[in-house]
Amino acid sequence: MKINFGWLLISIILVGCTPNSTDHSDAVRLDIENEQEEDLSQQVYTLELERWNIHNDESHPIETTKGFNEALNWASENGDIIFEVPAGNYLIDKDFRINMVSNMTFKLDDETVLQKETNGYERYELLYIGPGIENVTLIGGIYMGDRDTHDYSGKDNEHSAGTHESGCGILAEGAIGLTVENVKAVSFTGDGLCVGGTSQLINELSESDFKFGGLDENGNLIYDTTKIRTKDIEKTNFTNGIFENQRTFQFSLPRNLSSEVTFDVYFFNAEDIFLSHVTDQKIGWDLIEVPVDADYYYAVFDTDAIEDVYVEFWNKVISKDVTVKNSEFAYNRRQGITVGGAENVLIENNEIHNISGTAPQSGIDVEGGVGENGLPNENIKIRDNNFYNNAAYDVILFDGKNAIVENNYLGSKGAIGLAISEPFSGATVKNNTFDGSRIVAYYDAEFIDNVMNDSYTYFTGPNITIDGMILTDSKFSISSKVPFGVTASNILIKNNKKNDSGLTVWDQPVHLTNITIEGQSTLRNLTGGVEEGSIFDNLKVIGYNSTYGLDLPRGTYNNCVFEAGEGGSVGPVINQEGKYEFNDCTFVGGNPHVANDKADVTIKQVESN
Repeated sequence: MKINFGWLLISIILVGCTPNSTDHSDAVRLDIENEQEEDLSQQVYTLELERWNIHNDESHPIETTKGFNEALNWASENGDIIFEVPAGNYLIDKDFRINMVSNMTFKLDDETVLQKETNGYERYELLYIGPGIENVTLIGGIYMGDRDTHDYSGKDNEHSAGTHESGCGILAEGAIGLTVENVKAVSFTGDGLCVGGTSQLINELSESDFKFGGLDENGNLIYDTTKIRTKDIEKTNFTNGIFENQRTFQFSLPRNLSSEVTFDVYFFNAEDIFLSHVTDQKIGWDLIEVPVDADYYYAVFDTDAIEDVYVEFWNKVISKDVTVKNSEFAYNRRQGITVGGAENVLIENNEIHNISGTAPQSGIDVEGGVGENGLPNENIKIRDNNFYNNAAYDVILFDGKNAIVENNYLGSKGAIGLAISEPFSGATVKNNTFDGSRIVAYYDAEFIDNVMNDSYTYFTGPNITIDGMILTDSKFSISSKVPFGVTASNILIKNNKKNDSGLTVWDQPVHLTNITIEGQSTLRNLTGGVEEGSIFDNLKVIGYNSTYGLDLPRGTYNNCVFEAGEGGSVGPVINQEGKYEFNDCTFVGGNPHVANDKADVTIKQVESN
């Protein structure tokens, strides 16, 4: 918007100096408002179909696609930032796509459909937001794939998989500042929306490209047998044309060089003048920003091993600052949304459902392929979304770091509501409802105040904490990989004799605090085969099934209560060898029964009724 600041300054002076000149000041303000409205109208361009030979009757896909791209570029060059598309059904060519431009709002009428032409490609896009494209907003309309009419018989090339899982509605690769709002992306052979990046191999660096040494803080080369540095700037320069617009790089795929080894990068210009440096970067993860005037670099790796070392120098870009809200992603074969290389992503208040057809069949998959020369994901927020009828998963946190999953309804019955894989770290999962969907969490996550109905958990750790969870007719199952890799507190499990529900503990010892199990399971409310050493503080098992009793895991029980259901006479059973210790515990409806003569049982200050 263009605002005449001269007029604005005059109006402020006039209003401040002539308080009784009401008519004059109002006139000045009216002039300003009229001028602002005029400027605003100049920012909006309503697509002229005839001018650009665009058809909205689901015909002429080649002309229509070509017209969209020409019109977008024209509007951008003429300073228009809101591009309005009238109602209709626009057929987008099977061989091409709509390419978005920077600083543009692409606004579709609610009745507008962008329909991808039926094709047989394994990969296609309907709308594309490429590297370096900034400040794009997509509002409204329906992005429609060709899932139901697609030809799945062929391959894009002899080396492709033939799965036809990469037909995408909206693809962002290296976009900066993207908002997707009130759109529908449905019926694609792959994903409704994919937010990721691009990569290109620049050079391979092997043993002959390194020598012992480093650089000091002033960029001077120094000898150091504890470090190795690159030596051939012919391989570490930015002359490749891709760096003109995509000025980030990464070291990937090391051999005989641990991915845990950190490195520093020192930048120089064409006159060999030292510019700046970055420190403590990680192979396969960190994307290095290249200064505008840098022409080459030295990289210094914190290792004293040089024999047969190898690492690859890649140009890589990811998408940043992305918001997806108030939208719907449904009936796609592979995924609703993929986050495959992005930083600062908010996915909020969307409907994501009926994803099925080809793996992984997930509502949202945060997966950039880190560790396999992929792209990093960082700072992802998934909140207030509604998931249902997805075939395999609602949310996957496969790789990356720092995610918040909160206030979502994860309701795909029989599917995994949330999966957290070991390559992902720093997840917070809070105030979600898992309705018939499971939790599978392998690593480094915090669960706070979640609700679960008619399902079960699988927590392995390490570094998993659960604080606050209400489970109804569900199994709270823990299988810790390492001692105390999973801790849980303030858990309520309510059983209605509907499922094999309750608490099970396996593998390595855990520490559980304030766990309450109420009502009867169809089998045992409490069981497990955990190793010795677990600690159960303030565990209460109330009204358990008197027919099956309880099969107590090994461990120390402090201030616990075991109360059988009405008429119950079967107390907790000790079936395993090893140490059991009960301190200040209460047994109602049956005392502990030691069924294994190799069990070492100690009971202190026990109240029995």
